[in-house]
Amino acid sequence: MAEEELAAFRESWKEELTSKNDEERRVCAPSSDVPSQLGQGDLRKRYFEDSKYLNTADSTSKLTERECTDDASDTEDQPEYVSIARSLLDGRTSPLLDRIQEERTRKKRQYQNMTNACSKSLQQQQKQQQQPQRKVKKEEELLDQLIQDLNEVNDIPFFDIELPYELALKIFRNLNCTELGRCAQVSRAWRVLAEDGVLWFKMCRGEGYHQEASVSDSPCWKSTLRDCRNSAKTVRSNWKNRVGSISQLQFELGKVLCDVSSCDSFVLAGYTSGDVRLWDTLHWDSTASFLKINSLSANSVPRPQVSHVQVNSSVAAAAYEDGCVDLWSTETGGEPVLHYQSPERPQALALGPDSPSLGSAAGPHVRLDSADDRGYWRMLCRAQLPKTVESLVLVPGRGQQGPLAALSAGDAVYLLDPREEEPRTLHSVYGHPVTCLDASDSQVALGVKRTGWAMHDGGNKIHVYSLETSKPVSSVGDSLGDFTCINLRDSPPHLLVCGNKDRRVRVFDLRSGSSVASLYGHHLGVTSVQIDDWKIVSGGGEGLVCMWEMRMGSKLWEMHNRHPVRHVNFNSSTLVTANIPDDKSPRGACITDDDLTAHRRHRGVICHYDFSEDTLSKDHILPICRSDYIESSGYNYNIGLTVPYDRLPGAHPSL
Repeated sequence: MAEEELAAFRESWKEELTSKNDEERRVCAPSSDVPSQLGQGDLRKRYFEDSKYLNTADSTSKLTERECTDDASDTEDQPEYVSIARSLLDGRTSPLLDRIQEERTRKKRQYQNMTNACSKSLQQQQKQQQQPQRKVKKEEELLDQLIQDLNEVNDIPFFDIELPYELALKIFRNLNCTELGRCAQVSRAWRVLAEDGVLWFKMCRGEGYHQEASVSDSPCWKSTLRDCRNSAKTVRSNWKNRVGSISQLQFELGKVLCDVSSCDSFVLAGYTSGDVRLWDTLHWDSTASFLKINSLSANSVPRPQVSHVQVNSSVAAAAYEDGCVDLWSTETGGEPVLHYQSPERPQALALGPDSPSLGSAAGPHVRLDSADDRGYWRMLCRAQLPKTVESLVLVPGRGQQGPLAALSAGDAVYLLDPREEEPRTLHSVYGHPVTCLDASDSQVALGVKRTGWAMHDGGNKIHVYSLETSKPVSSVGDSLGDFTCINLRDSPPHLLVCGNKDRRVRVFDLRSGSSVASLYGHHLGVTSVQIDDWKIVSGGGEGLVCMWEMRMGSKLWEMHNRHPVRHVNFNSSTLVTANIPDDKSPRGACITDDDLTAHRRHRGVICHYDFSEDTLSKDHILPICRSDYIESSGYNYNIGLTVPYDRLPGAHPSL
């Protein structure tokens, strides 16, 4: 019985080993290169060796090729039951194969996890490379959405808040023309704000255009400002190139010119015949041009000559040799609105530049008159100075404060205020007479002639005083010649222009006291001068009118007439000059003794230059300037020829 049971036990083990043969082969095949033609003994040995390795402490390590491909010669000599017995003694049975399979599955999952981790890292790197492009695209989408939102809102958005239109407009007032143009490109709402008419209206007035206009006078102030700038550029080019029209203002062909004054578009002239003529260069047929003399002077035989004339935008005044002073309205003309008699011949006459006030000086006596709110003129004050008054200037910009007069008498300068009892001394140096005087709204400038020991201290000087403190603020000059004319009222801020007997025109900076320009171009002393932000116009005793560019310090052009230039006044597009003879009753001026008509070379001349852009048309050129050289009497001249001679229409081919 024992042998039969032992044989049955062996057969069951063989069947079990045979059924597990395929599983053992799958376990060893992935990690072994042993040929598949192995015997059944090799399979049994591989099974038990695998079980042995799994039972050790490092049961989770991999099965190597060496574990499955050991030399089979060691087991071929041993019987089969020996290996089975050893396995039984070690306690290893077939259920251990399940543990081997679980270990293989775990390794496989670990490998898959590592593979998935690598693939995920690669995907993350690709995403990081594509992220900047997506970010830029996202920012562009946000910007488009922001612009769309700005266009849809009614109020003007600023940053993260919405401001009322009036407050946003106040902020935009601090921008210049270029910055407004940039803001107009932000959105539609900002464009509406940047092109607001109030902004461009204030900008237009700030640059000096249309000072008397209102917001409703123009449908588009932006276009108006652009047109004004283009026109100013054209006018400036005409000034430099001497392109424009010239007119000679004549009234009394047989009488000598005595004095000339101009303001804005008005030109006032007085003659030796006692007549006073007013021209309005904008309306040449104005009825206000005919001014009637007062009845007292009109009945005098012979009629007194005109000694001084003055004009501003509202009134015109004239002083006669017999001491009479007349005042007319520039709007109505005709009869004088004010007339009074001075005790002596008037030495000086002045009108307020921007107020209805009149000042006159006859000998040492000074009188100030002004108009009230209803237009009635009345005398404000009288004063008497120690010496004869030589020059009189009314300070501009007084407004409701009343007129203030600056007077020079000998070697002293006084300030006359109707609210004060006596004139106030501003400057006085014994033996140093005052040669010229001018005043602005805050300062008074005067030229002083030094004599004797004072000439060693730098020569003649110009002193500038403050009207508020009555103290000197600057002293410039240091010239050996006498200063003959000063223009402080019309000069740019902190600048002063003056003329000297040494034939030089000088420009000084009152802040530093240094000379900005010194121009030499006259043959005799400088008699009148005026300056603006880029040009200087001066007149000399030889009758030469010179136009200078201040930045370059060079003369652009000049015009000559007989007699000294006593008056020079210009604005943006026009220039008025007056050549007034010194001798009002020249000998040999008449053909016979009973002929009162003076020759034209003794009369003097008033020239009106117009450099505006509309003067380029043919109608504004004098007929003699339109000669085609065919007529023998034709002679082509102009302020500046714009067409070469050989291109004139109708010109002779041989010329």
